[in-house]
Amino acid sequence: MNDLEDELSRLLADAAERAPRASAGLSATVRARHRRRRARSAALLAAVAVVVVIGGAGVVVKAVRTPLVPQPAANATDKPTGRQAPPADVIPPSIEKVWPQAVRKIPATLPDGRDYYPQSLLDDRTLLVMTGVMDGNRQFLWSYDLNSGKPTRIAEIPPTKDSAIFADGVTAGGGNIVWWASYKEPGKKRVARIWTVSVRGGTPRPVTDVPLGNVMKEGHINGLTVVGRDVVFAYEKGGVYRVPLSGGQMQPVKGTERQHILQWPWVGTHRGPNAFLKLFNAETGERRDAVAAADEEVSCGVSRCAGMKVRYEKVVCTVKPCADKTERGKTFLRSFVRDRDGSGERPLPGRFTPHYLALERFFTQPLHGPGGGSVVALYDAETGTMADLGIKPDARGGMAVPDERLDSLMTYRVGDKMYVLDLSTIE
Repeated sequence: MNDLEDELSRLLADAAERAPRASAGLSATVRARHRRRRARSAALLAAVAVVVVIGGAGVVVKAVRTPLVPQPAANATDKPTGRQAPPADVIPPSIEKVWPQAVRKIPATLPDGRDYYPQSLLDDRTLLVMTGVMDGNRQFLWSYDLNSGKPTRIAEIPPTKDSAIFADGVTAGGGNIVWWASYKEPGKKRVARIWTVSVRGGTPRPVTDVPLGNVMKEGHINGLTVVGRDVVFAYEKGGVYRVPLSGGQMQPVKGTERQHILQWPWVGTHRGPNAFLKLFNAETGERRDAVAAADEEVSCGVSRCAGMKVRYEKVVCTVKPCADKTERGKTFLRSFVRDRDGSGERPLPGRFTPHYLALERFFTQPLHGPGGGSVVALYDAETGTMADLGIKPDARGGMAVPDERLDSLMTYRVGDKMYVLDLSTIE
């Protein structure tokens, strides 16, 4: 990314945290469009002003530039050094050279030419994929053998008649696959119907109907997880529930009101720019609180957190619709990763904006290459190692990035190949 793109990327990320969240039920239908939008975003960013005010958010955001080298330690001064054009970053070796054991490259379409969308790893050689996400055709679940390249159809996903929302939240565990889809039958309230089918195949069957309120205000459900003979989930507005896979009435999980699922059995809350600072183990009752200062914005996993140190200030807005008005400004000073108890803090590379932690360890990082080109790298916060994912700008100058996940699976398409990374194989 160039200096402008990097700054606006941070701005948009901040706006996304403060804006009303889109329904999770939309994700299955917009997944491919989301990739295309993200691929176009780099080219579009160049047309936007450097300092922007988010409508309704009242926050002006700017960032301090540093080269891609280790930043000052936690106890060093956080005084910004001023704006300057970012130098070219050192482009790391390819992912195939750095972590060859983690990489599988397979055809980006099934043998019959259909596009597919990876959902999860069923085991170390089998990928669960879905077809029919964007083409309006019937949807199917498949197991894809990463060794032989052979896809095997598991089941057809029952169509969602009179609904624009397709299967979402697809996940697997204990030999079962689960997902949900939104339904509204005439004369009845909208529900999220949870389905299940064996990974060996068969006819999907409904587990339960989850009542939904005003989905535009309250959202749908998310966090589906198979736990033994049950499936657990959370409302987007908060609140965790469980229901037997065999069917039955959903029951609230004690102590999880207004909570969201991080990684079962750990649940927690989102508060402003901070996520999961306070965790509650829904099975044992254990609680874990993370260390975070007032001038930090932090997102946490079960054991590790990533965040940014910021400086808040009053600034005068110079763009419409808030011209000449005083707004709350925020300057990003540096980013870091550390354990929940505050120990083991380490700086992240220069222009790093941490948003998620795959396995509480890995981040994707755009790099500004020689000659103005950009690449996307994978950074291991545990070892400090970085690898080029092989993603390059398209003919229009935009570039896609992998979908953000917390588990070991990372997938992305490059040309006619699908890269499948199993991050759990990296020591």
